Amino acid sequence: MQHYDFEQVEREAQAHWADNNTFVVTEDPNKPKYFCMSMLPYPSGALHMGHVRNYTIGDVISRFKKMQGFNVMQPMGWDAFGMPAENAAIDRGVHPAKWTYSNIANMKSQLQQLGFAYDWTREVTTCRPDYYRWEQWFFTKLVEKGIAYKKGGFVNWCEVDQTVLANEQVEEGCCWRCRTPVERREIPQWYLKITDYAEELLNEIDNLDGWPESVKTMQRNWIGRSEGVEFDWAVAGSDAKVRVYTTRPDTVMGVTFMAVAAEHPLASQAAANNPALAAFCEECKRSGTSEAVVETMEKKGMDTGLKVIHPVTGEEVPVWVGNYVLITYGGGAVMGVPGHDQRDYDFAKKYGIEIVQVVDSTESPVTLDEEAYLAKGGATKLVNSGQFDGLDFNAAFDAIATYLEANAGGERKVNYRLRDWLVSRQRYWGCPIPIIYDDAGNPFPVAESDLPVILPEDAEFTGVVSPLKTSDTFAATTFPDGRLAKRETDTFDTFFESSWYYARYCCPDADGMLDDRANYWLPVDQYIGGIEHAVMHLLYFRFFHKLMRDIGLVTSDEPCTNLLTQGMVVSETFYREVDGRKKYFYPTEVEVEHDERGRIVGAKLTADGQPVTVGNIEKMSKSKNNGVDPNDMIGKFGADTVRLFSMFGSPPEQSLEWRESGVEGMQRFLRRLWRQAVELATEPAFAVDAAKLDKESKDLRRKAHEALGKVTDDYCRRYAFNTAIAALMEVSNDLQKFELSNDNRKAVAHEVLRMLLLMLSPITPHICHVLWGILGNDGIIAEATWPSVDESALARDSLEIVVQVNGKLRGKIDVAADADKASVLATAKANPAIAKFLEDGNLVKEIVVPGKLVNLVVK
Repeated sequence: MQHYDFEQVEREAQAHWADNNTFVVTEDPNKPKYFCMSMLPYPSGALHMGHVRNYTIGDVISRFKKMQGFNVMQPMGWDAFGMPAENAAIDRGVHPAKWTYSNIANMKSQLQQLGFAYDWTREVTTCRPDYYRWEQWFFTKLVEKGIAYKKGGFVNWCEVDQTVLANEQVEEGCCWRCRTPVERREIPQWYLKITDYAEELLNEIDNLDGWPESVKTMQRNWIGRSEGVEFDWAVAGSDAKVRVYTTRPDTVMGVTFMAVAAEHPLASQAAANNPALAAFCEECKRSGTSEAVVETMEKKGMDTGLKVIHPVTGEEVPVWVGNYVLITYGGGAVMGVPGHDQRDYDFAKKYGIEIVQVVDSTESPVTLDEEAYLAKGGATKLVNSGQFDGLDFNAAFDAIATYLEANAGGERKVNYRLRDWLVSRQRYWGCPIPIIYDDAGNPFPVAESDLPVILPEDAEFTGVVSPLKTSDTFAATTFPDGRLAKRETDTFDTFFESSWYYARYCCPDADGMLDDRANYWLPVDQYIGGIEHAVMHLLYFRFFHKLMRDIGLVTSDEPCTNLLTQGMVVSETFYREVDGRKKYFYPTEVEVEHDERGRIVGAKLTADGQPVTVGNIEKMSKSKNNGVDPNDMIGKFGADTVRLFSMFGSPPEQSLEWRESGVEGMQRFLRRLWRQAVELATEPAFAVDAAKLDKESKDLRRKAHEALGKVTDDYCRRYAFNTAIAALMEVSNDLQKFELSNDNRKAVAHEVLRMLLLMLSPITPHICHVLWGILGNDGIIAEATWPSVDESALARDSLEIVVQVNGKLRGKIDVAADADKASVLATAKANPAIAKFLEDGNLVKEIVVPGKLVNLVVK
């Protein structure tokens, strides 16, 4: 092929890899292993550019490591259960199973088009029984160990659809689909005791040296270790007590109210004879059940009329119902200290509750006129606190904690913000929970011989009630001894499947959850995915690994050594105002005008030529119509060009701005590379005779080997693929100017082009695969060895030195590499471009930075 036909090139390379099982891997004790994987996708229908970038990063690393001699495993699978499939079934009338499997087929084809070096023999699909059978088995073991348990839990409930809603499905207190008011309802739920592992999960964050600090900080905050005191408040006129936990016992003297959740027994007691309070409690129950929802909503409250007795002063303190108090956190009761907590301050201001200052600065008095005083420790002291006045934070913490221990059932405790993981969902499209119940409702794990409990994929799904709950054939079962039993109709949270898939990649055909191959491959050497998963998936991922360790399935403590969180793919938005709302247009519908620096200065619709507004650069999304279809880009430019721009546009941890002009530039580079190789292929390849190289040949070899050192570091340590590509483009430019005037020059050109292909092949594997063969190299480039820097090629006969006069650049000189200071100065002064600046003044100082510059100071 004289011209670069990317379609033919990519078909040829992909066919070779598939026919020869190039990326199928097995355990090899004679090689160092390298397990690289990206977060598996949800089969939503089609890849987006965020997927392309994520998976290209992993593929570049994997191919590079393979060339370095590692035994590389790069697998792929599908996180296939979950709510989007149910939503699609409702919207499109397609069964979740059919929709999911169709999407998997389409997305797998797209991944193969991009040439990713996956070992497809290890593919896992989490909705298939051969996968979820083993998580069901694992769950039964966790039940036996007491890690999995069932208790009442509060959920968002839609009465019309008879289903539980995720917090993000509650919109303004209503079901997102039918707009029915949502209620907060307590129903039995299955949990895992992640809190038993809270201390280990927290402490071992310090050992995750290869994880981003931002992710580690987010996990520390999510786990939320705190030291405080738990103690009792007596209910006035009753024998009842309310137990609360605080991390600020030093502020107990500033409590002016107590707030309880709408489901708290005190709220129920007060609401029984108070219709207004009862109505308010019902309103509270229609809000979300998560802390995130509570944080953002307007804080409301109502006085119950009940009082509790202050454990130190004996004074009565009013009890309020607060919509921001969750029954699932801290027992559903919190003490209100408006002087030293901003949320309590705002609440007290809103409802006219007393605000008492009990902490002050030791440096200058503070007031509470505008906001709460939040400082603790350092230059603070207690005031208005009776016997505790004058104590600093540490002394006050200890003294008041001791008092509460002696007088209010107090107990010093370490608490965690982390709560046990609720793993059951009242949904259809998920892994059935392997539990059966006897007539009395007692739960029992399903016997191993009866696993898997298969989800019926032919069940009629309407989107209202899970068919598992209405199907007698699914629910009806028996115990091994023949007694009648009823099957659990809840399914697992989909994070359950995505918390262990990485380990199943190691042994997808194992007759068990895992086998010894897992310990060969684990931990994962490089994991790649979005930072949005920092405190859900990545925490459960770590938790599951420890569970598998403790049950004897793996020997390592952590699942992953290195984590890379890639940035988003962003692009311009284009819109018109229509009836007061923005109507967004796809980039393919718009013609743009650029200035001389490539910036967009105007845009119009292709269809009618009328102007449209150029909006902000934002994350690609369907709602803004600013997404780019990978299929369109591959069809127009080729997979290698798309991969190349994905790596060149920005460092992987930063956002990538998608610019088609930039993509076009990458394709021009690959076309030039093709021409260089095809032209050079007509010239015989000689061995380089270093002793006979002219200056230009030495310079080109030196630049190529300097680039090799940089690219190796960029691929291996820095993951700075953008600067690696820039360095390779410079070498290609130099090669383009290099004349093939003799055999030694041709030998140098062959060497440099061969190095270019080797260095580019992890990023643009198809074109490099074909050109490697065209140039007559043995084998295939995907299995070639990464080149080594020739130190002798880095040696310089001469150096280019910058010459400044009074700090301003006035010229450049070439000097021998071993020239001494006197020779460098003599050459600089003799240069006509420099000498003229020395004629009319006195040379008062000479500065030489060896190998870099000369600065002559003239007065």
